Amino acid sequence: MLCPVCHTDNFAGDDICDFCGASMAHADVPQAAIDYHDKVLGEHLDHLGIGSPALVDPALPVADAIAQMHASGGDCLLVVEGGRLVGIFTDRDAVVKAADKRLALYRVRDFMTKDPVVLRHDDTLAVAMHKMAVGEFRHIPIVDDAKQPIGVVAAADIFRHLVSSLG
Repeated sequence: MLCPVCHTDNFAGDDICDFCGASMAHADVPQAAIDYHDKVLGEHLDHLGIGSPALVDPALPVADAIAQMHASGGDCLLVVEGGRLVGIFTDRDAVVKAADKRLALYRVRDFMTKDPVVLRHDDTLAVAMHKMAVGEFRHIPIVDDAKQPIGVVAAADIFRHLVSSLG
């Protein structure tokens, strides 16, 4: 653990710096997050103009879900049960998880990503990019306070917005 005064490396859990004697009792306590106000990355997801998401029931046959994605030109479906988000089914799920299966035997619930990481409409682009990078996601659902899906943000949406914002 680094001393907050002299930046000497000390053993984790030490309360006093071995070099300068400074107190490190609270050095390992996480600090409150600060608001990020960058011109572009600090913008809320609302600025992306994301439309309504494609919603499906977890009991939908996988073949029908794939057909729906092809017909709409989309690459992900939000899986909803009782109005609440329970999963996400993406083109990657179809290719990686369902590729060699007899699709008529399976439902979306068998291949969806359950309880996906979510965003709120007022999260920033920086938060969305961070979650995508850490989780290696290309799509993250946007939900309201009741966990009802109101959109989905794709990495491509963010990159398009960044390119247009930078001129």
